[in-house]
Amino acid sequence: MKTLLLLTAASVIALATPAIAQTMDHSNMPGMKMPAKPAPAAKPKPVAKPRAAAPQRPAPRAAQNKPKAAPAAEACPAEHAAMGHCKPEAAAPPQTSEPGADPEQRVGGAQDPAPSPADPNCPPEHAEMGHCVPQAAGAPKPGGAMQDMAMPTEDAMGSLGTALPAGDAPAPAAPEPNYADRVWGRDAMSVARSELRREHGGGTFSQVMIDIAELQIRDGKEGYRWEGEGWFGGDINRLVVKTEGEGTFGEPIEGAEVQALYSRAIGPYFNLQGGVRHDFEPKARSYAVFGVEGLAPYWFEVEAHGFVSTQGDVLGTVAASYDQRITQRLILQPRAEFNLAAQDVPESGIGAGFSDAELDLRLRYEIAREFAPYVGISYSAKFGRTADFARAAGEGASSTSLVFGIRAWF
Repeated sequence: MKTLLLLTAASVIALATPAIAQTMDHSNMPGMKMPAKPAPAAKPKPVAKPRAAAPQRPAPRAAQNKPKAAPAAEACPAEHAAMGHCKPEAAAPPQTSEPGADPEQRVGGAQDPAPSPADPNCPPEHAEMGHCVPQAAGAPKPGGAMQDMAMPTEDAMGSLGTALPAGDAPAPAAPEPNYADRVWGRDAMSVARSELRREHGGGTFSQVMIDIAELQIRDGKEGYRWEGEGWFGGDINRLVVKTEGEGTFGEPIEGAEVQALYSRAIGPYFNLQGGVRHDFEPKARSYAVFGVEGLAPYWFEVEAHGFVSTQGDVLGTVAASYDQRITQRLILQPRAEFNLAAQDVPESGIGAGFSDAELDLRLRYEIAREFAPYVGISYSAKFGRTADFARAAGEGASSTSLVFGIRAWF
């Protein structure tokens, strides 16, 4: 009886030793989360008369450290395959019939759908649910490395930016950023944009600008001069009222006029104007006015107007000025104005041709942006028939004045 028990114990030890030698525990490796160990197999029950077997020697240490073969695809998670610890089994080719399949699930002998191709971007959680097949580790991606770079095609880029052909053609019109049309539709959004422009755009504004209000000292006589305008309206359409005049203290006003103009924006920097002008002095007369004013390149403020009186007299005026900032508040402003006439107007003292000119230089200091006192020099000269009319009236053909004044707007 003792001999039978010894043989039984030796058989159990001989069968368990190779299995222990071939086991590797990866649970302690850093950076890995191994599945739980399977439950140990149940010990075999002793047989009444087992065959005598010679005891086997334990495997050498080298055999214990030898890594085991790669497990099947079902036991190779995608994260382990990415680290090279195992290789998933390649997807099996499609089969028309599957051994052991339930015949009730195959109606009319239909074939199985073709398996999905390996997806290099298949997440592990989707692979576990069978939504996609992960690609084997180390396999090249379809299309090469450039597949990862989503390069826009020429059709997607369109004829914009650097895709334009070489040349000096004008730039294409900027596309309208009506992105909400993709969600709500063009018809619905056109109504919304109209409401937005009516309630938040196209507002009305106003400004009164006193450009010149000064005292003139010339030839021992003190005079005065004013020039200003006010406008009311929006960015496109405005009503503009202008006035200017001059005189000498103790004498009648030498000249005074008022203009009422409709101003229409014809671009970002220029306005087209038309209206009426009425002269109070030296001779009461009314004119039709047409012209343009705005901001020329290099920040020159320019204006040019033509006048046609009720008597058929045709006059013209061209003026320009420039604000040269010395500091943020100290500004030097040169200004030039030239007047022309198509014919003699003796009652107004105007001769045909280039009638007179005025050159001014004013230095102002903006105490506030809306209020700036200034000092300067003003030179005026009359030419041709206009100079003859001035001499006949006992006046000089030219004069120079030292001026002091203020410039304000509100």
